Amino acid sequence: GAAAGTALGFLTGNQRRVAALVGPLMSFLRPIPAIALVPLVTAWFGIGEQAKHLLIAYAVFLAVWLYVHDGVARVPADYLRAARALGVPRRRRLTEVLLPAAAPSVVAALRYGAGLAFLALVAAELGGAQSGIAYRLQVDGQFLRTDHMFVGLIELGLLGLLADALISAVGHRLVHWSDGS
Repeated sequence: GAAAGTALGFLTGNQRRVAALVGPLMSFLRPIPAIALVPLVTAWFGIGEQAKHLLIAYAVFLAVWLYVHDGVARVPADYLRAARALGVPRRRRLTEVLLPAAAPSVVAALRYGAGLAFLALVAAELGGAQSGIAYRLQVDGQFLRTDHMFVGLIELGLLGLLADALISAVGHRLVHWSDGS
């Protein structure tokens, strides 16, 4: 979901015609939360890992697309015009001007997408799974084992913290010129 959202975000953020075609579809899909798709995905793909992966990819794709699209669209046109005026080939303008200018938005998109991945994971496991942390939370809730539930919540929190810290550290390393990653 993150890779596809990043690629499409770069495309729509940089190409107005593509944005005009794809934007309405994305605007239609974004308000439909992954949790609303749990019954449909479960009916089509059953209870299992594939269904969870699809729901997580859906949630992450839309969020990452929006952040990356916005970040690329906000790159000052003067940057690209100056590179074009200096004779920089299109590929180099994309890799040496557009990508570095939009990189902080990409890092923010990935951090946000990671958080949404955990939300979608919980929704998927509560709606139709036979294993996982959220599944265990549900089972423990049915038997009123609140101590086990707190352990599951702490596990989710620690995994989310670890994912965010990892993405943030890689982002700081790769996007060292920006203070906001």
